[in-house]
Amino acid sequence: MLNVVRWVLAAVVVVLVFGPPLALYRYQYVHAKRFREVTPGRVYRSGQMTADGFREIIDRYKIKSVINLQHEEPDPFLANHWLGKGKVRESELCRDLGVKYVLITPDILPPGNRLDVLPPAVDEFLKVLDDESNYPVLLHCKAGLHRTGRLTAIYRMEYQGWSAGEALRELRANGYGYVNASEADEFIIQFVQNYTPRALRPKTLPVAPAPRRVVKSIAGTAEGGGQ
Repeated sequence: MLNVVRWVLAAVVVVLVFGPPLALYRYQYVHAKRFREVTPGRVYRSGQMTADGFREIIDRYKIKSVINLQHEEPDPFLANHWLGKGKVRESELCRDLGVKYVLITPDILPPGNRLDVLPPAVDEFLKVLDDESNYPVLLHCKAGLHRTGRLTAIYRMEYQGWSAGEALRELRANGYGYVNASEADEFIIQFVQNYTPRALRPKTLPVAPAPRRVVKSIAGTAEGGGQ
């Protein structure tokens, strides 16, 4: 009986010592899942937060546009709180908060999975970021690591002049994975290593005029030609 009491007391001590920190960690993780500043006042990134987390972030950072990168969840249900009680559609939440909601599906590869073709999602992403009225922007996927990381790399290279190497180092530092943030990942090849910022792309040459029609005269010489 004494041993049972001791085990119970030990269990209570463990719960009291480790329970609150674990609960706090879980709350912070789910509430604002991997939220990070990319460029203060301009671009932010995260995973799928709770509705309360979105409300707090949108209010604190004055977010005007939310970009969801989950093709499997075009309009996900968000738990209202970190304990998972109650749900609300992300688009509905954005509408209520006066925030623009954008869906981009970056994991759909071009026809034939060609690695030399720029994914359509990149042009969609650039179109959003080219519009100054959309800032500040919050970009998120499920975990806030891979899809979010790849398009953050596009942002760095296109708008801030980063090299592909610098973008890859940031990917690794933010949890993408050292091996995955390399040619081992086809998406890295497409989105990062093969990406050329628009300012550095070859300019399109003007179209040459159509050849001038040559009409022969009655004497058999070309019009405009000598004798």
